[in-house]
Amino acid sequence: MTVLICGGAGYIGSHAVRALRAQGREVVVLDNLLTGHRQSLPADVPFVEGDMRDPALLDAVFGRYAVDGVLHFAASSLVGESMQLPLAYFSNNVHGMQTLLEAMVRHGVARIVFSSSAAVYGEPDSVPITEDAPLRPGNPYGESKRIMESMMRWAAVAHGLRYVSLRYFNVGGAVADGSIGEDHRPESHLIPLILQVPLGRRPHIIINGDDYDTPDGTCIRDYVGVEDLIEAHVLALRHLEAGGESAVFNLGSEQGFSVRQMVDAARRVTGHPLPVVMGGRRPGDPARLVASSRRVGRVLGWRPRQSVEEIIASAWRWHSSHPDGFGA
Repeated sequence: MTVLICGGAGYIGSHAVRALRAQGREVVVLDNLLTGHRQSLPADVPFVEGDMRDPALLDAVFGRYAVDGVLHFAASSLVGESMQLPLAYFSNNVHGMQTLLEAMVRHGVARIVFSSSAAVYGEPDSVPITEDAPLRPGNPYGESKRIMESMMRWAAVAHGLRYVSLRYFNVGGAVADGSIGEDHRPESHLIPLILQVPLGRRPHIIINGDDYDTPDGTCIRDYVGVEDLIEAHVLALRHLEAGGESAVFNLGSEQGFSVRQMVDAARRVTGHPLPVVMGGRRPGDPARLVASSRRVGRVLGWRPRQSVEEIIASAWRWHSSHPDGFGA
């Protein structure tokens, strides 16, 4: 049977393709290549270029391939952009989820693992954040993820669909051999932005805000390596295939690192001085996001293995060997 990977040509999705294929799983990738890269995929992976909001396209994919499970990575994901283009985010993310779930119901596909986000929590009351914390997203991106989770929950009630929603904290790094990694246009993630400095692509790193209620004034985030993250998706899929119940899990390291600490770690990895310039806050950015990942450890047996420096080192291998990303 086949796993449909929506958004499989993107950063995280392409790592999922590699991991599932390494385990002998059949996969098919659906991606509109708006932010993904065909070059991130092995040449022999079945690939369908198109928009998930197209019901006829989904019917064709489900009709052609013996799909029995879905990994859903296809979504617009920039917090700042979502503040400027909220309706576009709801169209792509929420409408896309609606169209996908309707197709799954039509074709009798009842298992989905969803790429959610810590952005559903907004500014938390306390850290570490558990899955039972209030959902108060502070931007349209987080709101769209919250709605998408709700859609799966009600589809489960009405149609017997089973799902695992994985609420990511900050994801970084690359596959161990450096063959694929992050290539966003424009880039907004902290680790690749930092690494553009030693690559000579920018003169300094801008820290957005140094007046947050944190020890050094900069935002604190929880980082997990992309290969650790994908292991959680594989475990979640197995959980559903074994008859496990629908569930929501945080994916994080349970450790918080400030922006300044991340810059210091990158200095140690690259040996570059990495000059810093202070900038203003970004709208919608919470001061602290740190996960409690006890539930996923208890239910799926997952725990992250990579340290922050190991995550940055794997990213550095990718970026230094592919300074122009997949355009190299």
